[in-house]
Amino acid sequence: MKTVLNLFGVDPFRIGGNEAFAREVSRQLQEVGWQNVLVFEKPATGAVRDFLSLPNVHLECLDQLHRGYPGALAATWGLMQKYQPTVLHLHFVTFLSLYPWLARLRGVRKIFFTDQGSWPEGHVIHRAPYWKRMIGRAVNAPITGVLNVSDYGRRAASGRGYLPPDRYQVIYNSVDLARFESRPDAGRAFRQRHQIPEDRIVVLQVSWIIPEKGIGDLLAAARDVIARDRRAHFVFAGEGAYRKEYMRQADELGISGHVTWTGLVQDPVREGLFDASDIVCQMSRWEEVFGWVIAEAMASRKPLVGTRVGGIPELIEDGVNGYLVSRGDTAAMTEKILSLMVEPDLRQRFGLAGYQTVESKFDLERNVSKLLRLYGAA
Repeated sequence: MKTVLNLFGVDPFRIGGNEAFAREVSRQLQEVGWQNVLVFEKPATGAVRDFLSLPNVHLECLDQLHRGYPGALAATWGLMQKYQPTVLHLHFVTFLSLYPWLARLRGVRKIFFTDQGSWPEGHVIHRAPYWKRMIGRAVNAPITGVLNVSDYGRRAASGRGYLPPDRYQVIYNSVDLARFESRPDAGRAFRQRHQIPEDRIVVLQVSWIIPEKGIGDLLAAARDVIARDRRAHFVFAGEGAYRKEYMRQADELGISGHVTWTGLVQDPVREGLFDASDIVCQMSRWEEVFGWVIAEAMASRKPLVGTRVGGIPELIEDGVNGYLVSRGDTAAMTEKILSLMVEPDLRQRFGLAGYQTVESKFDLERNVSKLLRLYGAA
């Protein structure tokens, strides 16, 4: 049986974009008689393990996989001996590693690297120095292709010159539309669970609670929004090292009664996180390569307000399915959120347009089928 070895340098901690992608790849591989080995840095447990487990799936765990250290390389060599993969696919690992050469030595026919890396705030695309380009080309010579999850990601990655331009192509990150049917009861239950009053208009951001995600900017905008419309309620879903600091900031701004911190939500779709919201924000400061939460919000028919950085403008079309603002522009964030709060018809129109965007560009089944053609498994 032909096999794909998928190495994910992340933990399968919730049912999110990575897990939905992994499951859909497994499902489509099963249809053509291939097996899929999913390797994460920590074991998949509970609902996540159940979600990923299909008859053709093998789940494995390798610590510190993303760094490409000798121990991880040795363990990967062992997995290649065990499963004899036809295809190796690398996700969330360092671009300069020996994984491709291990695969070449083991006779793996095709090797792919998906580039999910975002870039620092204000990053300027530029060509790497000659010596770095030569090292990059030598290390990554066995790679069949680099898959970028946005056109911005393709331009940023290929612009460094580590591989010839024809090795890069775009397959967008995507969402499983079948999981996004409306669940009003789940939304109400979510609000009750987090003690959010029924009459509040919920403005949601799902992200790591870190400065790069613009949490401080959204809190500053929240203060001004709440001062002008007391129906506003801001929900921050996620965890991060700065959560306590931002909770203190909300206290200092005097808006704690209108802010909820949910912590990590294991399955945002099934648990009603998007159903409970009216507006979804992504106020990132760094150059987001894609924005999976934005696509999930679109699939949930929610209007968006996001920053004009990285690949976000490839998802949010200003004035069509949401609004774009400049990073750090809290005055613009305030005005756009307020305009959506007072116009429910506009929220509905943007939400429908967002769903149509997902159908045309970010449908998981269609985009995974493109990947399987590259594998040679179509």
